[in-house]
Amino acid sequence: MALSNSQYDAIMRAYGQQQFKNRHEQEERITQVYGRIPVMKELDDSISTRAVVSARRLLEGDQEALKEMRSELADLREQKSVLLKSAGFPSDHMEMRYRCSDCRDTGYAVGKKCHCFRQSEMKYLYAQSNIEGIVAVENFNTFSYEYFDDTRVMAVLNRTVKQYMGQVVEICRNFVKGFSKDHGNLLFTGPTGVGKTFLTNCIAKELMDQYYSVIYLSANDLFEVFSKNRFDYQNEEDMKGMYQYILDCDLLIIDDLGTELNNSFTSSELFYCINERLNSSKSTIISTNHPMNELRDRYTERVTSRLISRYTVIPLYGDDIRIRKKAK
Repeated sequence: MALSNSQYDAIMRAYGQQQFKNRHEQEERITQVYGRIPVMKELDDSISTRAVVSARRLLEGDQEALKEMRSELADLREQKSVLLKSAGFPSDHMEMRYRCSDCRDTGYAVGKKCHCFRQSEMKYLYAQSNIEGIVAVENFNTFSYEYFDDTRVMAVLNRTVKQYMGQVVEICRNFVKGFSKDHGNLLFTGPTGVGKTFLTNCIAKELMDQYYSVIYLSANDLFEVFSKNRFDYQNEEDMKGMYQYILDCDLLIIDDLGTELNNSFTSSELFYCINERLNSSKSTIISTNHPMNELRDRYTERVTSRLISRYTVIPLYGDDIRIRKKAK
């Protein structure tokens, strides 16, 4: 799950290119202002000169120099602000502008990887896990009802599987529409091949296109991160950052819950992850082959209680779609 050296270097090159772009755009804005307000260059030159003179006085032991410099610079900057506003420019028009103000486009804030670095990191991990390629194929535009049975009414549904799936797809679309305010959670249950993963990919595609941060992990990969965060001391910073991003991302998708090796550690970590995301109003989608009674037996009562009370449980039915496709 960690970045390779080449991926890390690629991210840092992108930050370098962004910094170059920032400087170039600032220089263009400054040139624009000098063209409209010629006296502005004189003020900037005066600010530079005063700073150099004051620095020299400080080195010579003149303790009043700093106080005088601050006063003089504040006055000169106020003059600049007035001139900019009078010419129709915003007061910060000549300042450096950053894509991420927290790290100033360096990738690091307070000595740690910035949240924007983590987002770039996840894009590489998406590519590594092929999710971007998958959601390009599996999305609402490619979803088809063709392989869902419409010939017999299932007693548990009081309708055909095809009719029921129309209702399920509508629930998924509404989940996307209300994502920013509802902070909902979904739990898909059902046997292999009934469309659980396809539906989560549909939702992931829509939200990724809206620039929400989406992490898609199989249960095995999720618990691997949890384990390394707890026990891998050599890559402690990377694992802690990944772990925190799993807790903080806009949408976490856990695919095939129940396929991992189950023990007290996985149950404890699953509860913590689910509970933390609920407390911070972060959405989670879980898919599993296990019905609710099996989940209750497999995990703690605390886990299933959160799932039942805070998740919309969507059981899926029908035959394995992959088998039906081969039969046609």
